[in-house]
Amino acid sequence: MTEHTAKRHAGRPPTHPGAILREDVLPALGLTVSEAARRLRVSRQTLHELLAERKGFTPEMALRVATLSGNGAAFWLRMQQDYELWHARRRVAARAARDRAGGNLRRSEHRPARGLVVHEYKMRSSSGHAPFRP
Repeated sequence: MTEHTAKRHAGRPPTHPGAILREDVLPALGLTVSEAARRLRVSRQTLHELLAERKGFTPEMALRVATLSGNGAAFWLRMQQDYELWHARRRVAARAARDRAGGNLRRSEHRPARGLVVHEYKMRSSSGHAPFRP
């Protein structure tokens, strides 16, 4: 079996496998979401969360979809892994950039945010009364 690798621009995220299922697989099979959920033996809500790209493919879901679509579970898991890894790299790079710019401290740890108004609140005792101050 020949495996093909699609090229994409480095700044463009990999396609979520739920989008492939939604845009290509279900229409090609002529299935509605309800019918696909029934065949996959999952709730419509679970399938909808995958199709809406709010959930990722688990190994079990990849096996179920592979049976439905006729391709391997590894295909769906690789797509999910590529998608998650791309987003994780961006999050880590963004955190590292913030750390370098802020001296490895979170903004709230060393200075208030620009334009932040700090309010002073009076301290109250556990009884709800203001503490005695001579």
